[in-house]
Amino acid sequence: MEEVEGEGRGPLSLSGQPEAGPPDRPWQPRPEPVDWLYNRLTVSGPAERVAQFEAAAAGPGVIPWVLDLAELEEDYLLPMAAPQDGVRAISLAGAKILARRLREAVALNHQRALARMATDRSCPFDLHRLLPIPASVLALGPEEGASRDWLRGHWGVTRPLRHVEALPSTLDGRRKRMGQMRVGFWSADWSPWGALARLRRAWPDLSLDLRPDYAPGVGAGAEASESDPEGKGRKSGTRQGRGASG
Repeated sequence: MEEVEGEGRGPLSLSGQPEAGPPDRPWQPRPEPVDWLYNRLTVSGPAERVAQFEAAAAGPGVIPWVLDLAELEEDYLLPMAAPQDGVRAISLAGAKILARRLREAVALNHQRALARMATDRSCPFDLHRLLPIPASVLALGPEEGASRDWLRGHWGVTRPLRHVEALPSTLDGRRKRMGQMRVGFWSADWSPWGALARLRRAWPDLSLDLRPDYAPGVGAGAEASESDPEGKGRKSGTRQGRGASG
């Protein structure tokens, strides 16, 4: 069980009772550095095939992870009960109540998201629709190392894409037999080159062109490609956070 540092009483369990353990090693949150990179994907080719790809790619943008709600509640509670500066802004009882309410809110939101999976097509580029995560991996939850390993190996990123949006077409309107789909999205740490390689094999008659946007000083305006392995979507600077599971 994770430990919460008490005020002069040694470590406490989540029930508030003293536990054996060294008092000089309080639990501290460890935010993981996440570097979010904006990407633009252009899919072009015969109009009929592009329309088929659009239909296959559209989904709810939801990954049906199996959430460990008890662990999630503990993750909410511990930073409130043992803040890094050592000064609690809320009582242990209050922290427990708030953590439970946050857990319930996450559970309700996740249930609502799962309920709309069968009919929601608001996300124009849903990688879970195109390259589904196996049920055995979903059962592990989003924070397990094996889950991240699967995403890295099959999608090329360690977290789901965020803020996926349709972009205006740049296709010449006179090319009646050609179609184009453009989307923008944010990816964690890298661009999803692994997913792109698999999609190119699955849709050989389409052109999939992925362009990451680089931060100033790292190559603003640069265009990465498969021939540029050193520039696979890396962006300078980091942001702290665990990221979203959805």
